[in-house]
Amino acid sequence: MSDPPFNDAETSAARGGRDDRPLSERAAPRAPNYELSYRKRLNPEQIKAVEMSDGPPVLVLAGAGTGKTRVLTTRLAHLIHDGRAWPGQILAVTFTNKAAREMKDRVRELIGDDPVERMPWFGTFHAVCAKILRRHAELADLKSNFTILDDGDQLRLIKQVLDAEDVDQKRWPPRLFASMLDRWKNRGESPTRIPAKDSRFAEGRGAELYAAYQDRLRDLNAVDFGDLLLHVLTVLQNNEDVLKAYRNRFKHILVDEYQDINIAQYMLLKLLDEERRNIFCVGDDDQSIYGWRGVEISTILDFEKHFKGARIVRLERNYRSTPHILGAASGLIAANRGRLGKDLWTDEDRGEKVRLIGHWDGEEEARWIGEEIEALQRGARGREPVGLDDCAILVRTTFQMRAFEDRFLNIGLPYRVVGGPRFYERREIRDAIAYFRIAVSRDDTLAFERIVNTPKRGIGDKAMQALNHIARSERTPLFEAARRAADGAGDLPGRARKELALLVKNIDGWHGEIADARGSEDGLAADGDAGAFPRDGGRIGHVYLAGRILEESGYVAMWQADKSPDAPGRLENLKELVRFLGEFENLQGFLEHVSLVMDSETGNSGPRVSIMTLHQAKGLEFLAVFLPGWEDGLFPNQRAMDEDGLRGVEEERRLAYVGLTRARRHLTVCFAANRHMYGRWQSALPSRFIDELPGEHVEVLTPPGLYGGHGGGRNAADDDAMEGRAAQASTYNSPGWKRMAARRGGREAAGSPHGARAAVVDAKAAVAFSTGERVFHQKFGYGTVTTVEGDKLTIAFEKTNEKQIVARFVTPAKPAPDAAPPRMR
Repeated sequence: MSDPPFNDAETSAARGGRDDRPLSERAAPRAPNYELSYRKRLNPEQIKAVEMSDGPPVLVLAGAGTGKTRVLTTRLAHLIHDGRAWPGQILAVTFTNKAAREMKDRVRELIGDDPVERMPWFGTFHAVCAKILRRHAELADLKSNFTILDDGDQLRLIKQVLDAEDVDQKRWPPRLFASMLDRWKNRGESPTRIPAKDSRFAEGRGAELYAAYQDRLRDLNAVDFGDLLLHVLTVLQNNEDVLKAYRNRFKHILVDEYQDINIAQYMLLKLLDEERRNIFCVGDDDQSIYGWRGVEISTILDFEKHFKGARIVRLERNYRSTPHILGAASGLIAANRGRLGKDLWTDEDRGEKVRLIGHWDGEEEARWIGEEIEALQRGARGREPVGLDDCAILVRTTFQMRAFEDRFLNIGLPYRVVGGPRFYERREIRDAIAYFRIAVSRDDTLAFERIVNTPKRGIGDKAMQALNHIARSERTPLFEAARRAADGAGDLPGRARKELALLVKNIDGWHGEIADARGSEDGLAADGDAGAFPRDGGRIGHVYLAGRILEESGYVAMWQADKSPDAPGRLENLKELVRFLGEFENLQGFLEHVSLVMDSETGNSGPRVSIMTLHQAKGLEFLAVFLPGWEDGLFPNQRAMDEDGLRGVEEERRLAYVGLTRARRHLTVCFAANRHMYGRWQSALPSRFIDELPGEHVEVLTPPGLYGGHGGGRNAADDDAMEGRAAQASTYNSPGWKRMAARRGGREAAGSPHGARAAVVDAKAAVAFSTGERVFHQKFGYGTVTTVEGDKLTIAFEKTNEKQIVARFVTPAKPAPDAAPPRMR
């Protein structure tokens, strides 16, 4: 039998007494002393959402910057204050620990600390599911101290499974199988429920390998992230008594960022809400940008279909951006077919128009943006000065960051890369955590594999093969196989047996101390000397033990003996890790934290420009935002368009909408005619999204010579003069393209100060070329045109690969004698 799902003391009728009635029969607590002034802070639509009565499900369709978090947290506080639910009877889920912390802080401001401290079901989906699964682990064939694997450990386990099943990993890469596993679990599919069309991995063996992988996880008493939801979903579906207990427990369900849920999360919410129908979701269909993670936008688009009788409240008043920014973003997103629709508005003054500028290449783009940020700092052109912390550069892909980093380093402009290498991903930290994991659970084979020969113990590939053979033949964890090998099994060399014996003895000792400390509030007894690591005055035993583990294992000595320049830094990181353990009650709590919390860490101090991807920017806002790289193929991303067609383009457009709506006062969109991508230079055309920005909200800036212009604002005469010519262009015949073409003003590129670099894109230049024509390029030599798309030519060069080139960079050439027919795509 599983442990009781709840502790009634969590919601005792009085802090000093006990109410033994079933939870479902108790009255919710009232909090008459709390002063709620939310009506003064909310607009009518927000108040309507907060005060929704129990009953039909509610979807709050909250546009960017409309105060969704305020509504959700006020709703939660209102339920408690109004006596409609105990803190422990509310399930509140979001997607990041950062968002959960922010929401808790806001609820504290409204109703105080005590109710928040009594909210055990407030956190991320994975954290809540981990808690449920530990209570009912045996129903999923697990022990309650199961290990949660990170991505690296999962990949190593997949490789083991594919090896054991004789799968050619060059043809069927482990990472591909990992992505398939993630997709299956996000859809709530067990190995027996995978559709045949989705089981094509390794010649149709996908389901079989999935089952083998799950069996191996159970042998290791481990789960991956997808399992946290999948196991809980399975437990609830197969155990009516457990499902009924949780349905009785959760009187209200609140969901943040509903547009980001996947099918498994939707199924879980639907199961729990089936009877009470008190689910309250906040989301924005225009900001659903995680399709690659398994997010299904239909969950929010079909909310009224999934939850019969649902009510929708639209929040459309924006408190973040200027009318011009909102107008540009709304005009862009209106091109999407799959959306529920809303119109953002604001009382703010109109502010600056969205600025649009083209550059010769990515390096020039970085130089210009760096200069603009410095101008913003100085308050140039009559603006209020903008600090570096209020400036952000949002890129579509990480490779775009290099140009900005190089430029900013050269000019001494402080910056931070958000989402770069994180503390817990460093080698020394992962090694230390593996030692802690094996000390907590000796069944953790993956952790044991990582540390068994780190530092070097003479246990090479042959020794590991022997250990794995013992483990498989005796169906025992690798640690127990090591114990057998240390006693003589497996015919290991003398040094390997001796080192294994010492390691096994140490692990047994560490594990024993942890086991003895369980149930003791004060943790481990702290005696002895922790050496180079803090023992925290002997007050926190697990901190002392962690330092001892790293020293007794020889891991600290390994880095102390290392003479490389980064060794001292690694030792400092280890010391910081051990110090950080003091914030947790025990090692297991810390390890769960590491598995569930992967917030970006920068380690930077002082004002800095933020550089991040558009995906990482969701939920943030800045006074000034720069959006570089708006070129077709880069943004929208070519792979997204190729793989998902219209669906992919619409998600890319939602991503563009997210980028636009991060800006409060200043917004600049940039594109380049040439960009160095994937090791080579490529010419590019402006993004189709530029064409969708309404002209009344956009100001086209052009540096001297670029497009034949002379900088500054738009020139109405130029617009009129070029209108007819732009309309005749073979491509980009749209308002956005007309605005850019208008900047040419009839002037030829050759007359500009920058010579050939003046004209970046000329849609009419391609008219001079046709398929099959032989051309010459100064760098790539002779080739044959195979495709014409506007001013972009696909050319099969004779001495290199096929490339896409802007038409004005090639000249006609005489046909080659006995030329072969052109290669066609």
